[in-house]
Amino acid sequence: MNSEASDANILLVEDDETDREAVVRAFRRHNLPYNIHLAKDGEEALALLQRGAEAKIERPYLILLDLNMPRMNGLEFLKALRKDSSIANSIVIVFTTSDNISDMRAAYQECVAGYLVKSIDDRDCSGLVELIRPYFEHVEFPPEQT
Repeated sequence: MNSEASDANILLVEDDETDREAVVRAFRRHNLPYNIHLAKDGEEALALLQRGAEAKIERPYLILLDLNMPRMNGLEFLKALRKDSSIANSIVIVFTTSDNISDMRAAYQECVAGYLVKSIDDRDCSGLVELIRPYFEHVEFPPEQT
């Protein structure tokens, strides 16, 4: 990755407070240096990504997206994200309880980088941490669009 790991940002789009806290705790427990931004649904996430430079989540960033949320669910968010040319190339990993094959297919049709099903056996989010750490260490993110 071209920038320092501590410069990396994660937007966690999750309506469940317990799940949000579990992810944040896991990142802290494993000393992951990323800045974590929180959104409770797709509408709030889009607003964060589309704001002006002073409030915008800076690149490089990765979006961790739940699917089952109020107001604007994850699939609706993905469709809106891909239609906005200023953020369409955002990298998204779905992190959800839905193991529904139609949800999975719909997410991959919107070019997600991965689809992780939350497990009751993985309440400490170690599987997510094991994925995210090497992802930021080895994947090259696209440069900012001008």
